[in-house]
Amino acid sequence: MMFEQLKEDIATVKERDPAAKSSAEILFLYPGLKAIRMHRKAYWFWTHNHKFIARAISQRAVKKTGIEIHPAAKIGKRFFIDHGTGVVIGETTEIGDDVTIYQGVTLGGTGKDVGKRHPTIGNGVLIGSGAKVLGPFKVGDNTNIAAGAVVLDEIPPNSTAVGVPARVVKQGGVRVDKLDQVHIPDPVSQELCKMAIRIDNLEKELKAYKDKEKKDENI
Repeated sequence: MMFEQLKEDIATVKERDPAAKSSAEILFLYPGLKAIRMHRKAYWFWTHNHKFIARAISQRAVKKTGIEIHPAAKIGKRFFIDHGTGVVIGETTEIGDDVTIYQGVTLGGTGKDVGKRHPTIGNGVLIGSGAKVLGPFKVGDNTNIAAGAVVLDEIPPNSTAVGVPARVVKQGGVRVDKLDQVHIPDPVSQELCKMAIRIDNLEKELKAYKDKEKKDENI
């Protein structure tokens, strides 16, 4: 069983990474494969209530690969982490089959939730480098998350999501939003604009209050 799983893992890398030259290279030199193999061991210990050993294995994996996967995370078949440095996968994350993620991806939480805090990733999902998927919602099957996107809400199946915060721009191959990666709204500018409007309203209220005070004094 373990040998068959390893063969499937190596075949997955060969299929998705054109830079892979041989099975030996993948087995001994690919950090993504090493991290997944170590995670399976950690997950076994975690589910058999040997949590300290599970965490020890996962932390050793971080040192060896630069990839941090919590031992409680549930990961499906043919999972591929390409490059891998800086990948973080949280405790209550669930990942389906045939998922690919790139370096710098975070599948994490926002700190606002308890219990289920991390995302559920459907089958056949691709998550680009540096993307962040934060919260206990689902990313639907066969969805593409663009590099650098920050996903804070559920994404339907067969979609393409881009931006900060992420928005669906394609669904089922059909364009549903004119947003592109050049004209993505800047969330910092949006918040500054909101603050400026709020300050302006407060200044008007303060001026109205002072005018009323002066009027009352003159009566």
